[in-house]
Formats: sequence, structure tokens, C-alpha cells
Amino acid sequence: MYEGVVQDLIDELGRLPGIGPKGAQRIAFYILQTDLADVRRLAELLLEVKEKVHFCVECGNVAQEERCRVCLDPRRDLTAICVVEEPKDIVAIERTREFKGRYHVLGGAISPIEGVGPDDLRIRELMTRLADGTVTEVIIATDPNLEGEATATYLTRFLAPLGVAVTRLASGLPVGGDLEYADEVTLGRAFEGRRRVDRQAP
Repeated sequence: MYEGVVQDLIDELGRLPGIGPKGAQRIAFYILQTDLADVRRLAELLLEVKEKVHFCVECGNVAQEERCRVCLDPRRDLTAICVVEEPKDIVAIERTREFKGRYHVLGGAISPIEGVGPDDLRIRELMTRLADGTVTEVIIATDPNLEGEATATYLTRFLAPLGVAVTRLASGLPVGGDLEYADEVTLGRAFEGRRRVDRQAP
């Protein structure tokens, strides 16, 4: 335990996701040893982010305007929507330069343990976007874990009657990985997505 404001800072930092007590302590002491100008710039940026950045009214991505840069881009394919859990997932997909459509951020995944159900996600907003018939394919790109699989299964059942093609990102064993360390979901998906390798090329 430290005195007064130092302990308060450690406690606040410890509330951040992924930051444990030791990590919070390291960050607190880094801040204490940093120039005042740098700390002030960080504090101002934190306030500026809260004031200027919000979520896109259309897809739920982070944006400084009413709509994000992806939704404002006229070159994007209007017939395909990729459904992700969080805005950070959009960044990962955009880095591949493979997807040219638009996105829909659910804001999480179904997790009964954490009290997150379908009504807590942006599923109604997705249905509204599909209502005019422009979208012909919905790509489900939720995380390949139990919560992501539950969300994908729910969405598939929900979207199937609408007549749009519902696809799921392929997933399986990573290159360089060992079978003994693969979890059941990953290994199961690898079996589902297996392909023939004995066919001769034409």
C-alpha cells in the first residue's frame, strides 16, 4: 500500500482491462518519473478522446463524425456485411486488405456467465440494415471461442429465414502450432473445415 494519491492512481489503473495489480503499479511509477509535459499531453488526449470520439450510428465502429470512414467510403461493396464483436476486430480485418464490404459491430458476444444475452448486442440494428434487401451476404467473424461460437450459431439461426447468404470465417489450427495445445473449439473447427489434398491439379 502506498500513500494517498499514488495508491488512488494504482487502484484506478488496476480497473483497466488487462492490467493487473503489478502492471498498474509499474504504470503508476512510470507516470511519476515522466516529464510533466508528457503526462499533461496524455491526460489531455484521454479527455479529447472522450469528448470527440463516439460510435458510428450505422455500424457501431469508432468514429469522430456521425458515421465512420468505412461507412462513408463510396467504394465499399454494399452487398456484403461482416459482423464482428468489437471495433478492434475491424482493424484486424482491414489489415488483410481482403474484405471490401461494410461492417457491423455487435458490441460483444453472447455470454450467460457474464450476463450478456442477445438483447444486449446490436442485433436489432443489424436486422434494420438488412431490411431493404441490398445485402446479399452476411459474414460472421466473431471470435473462435465458446462465446463467439454461441453468438455465430444464434445469428445464423436468426438470419437464415431472411434469404441472405450467411457465411463464417474459416478457422482452425495455426501454422506452427501443436495439436496437443489446441483447444476443443479450435480442433473441432479444423475438422469441420478440412479439405481434400489428394486431388491432382488440372
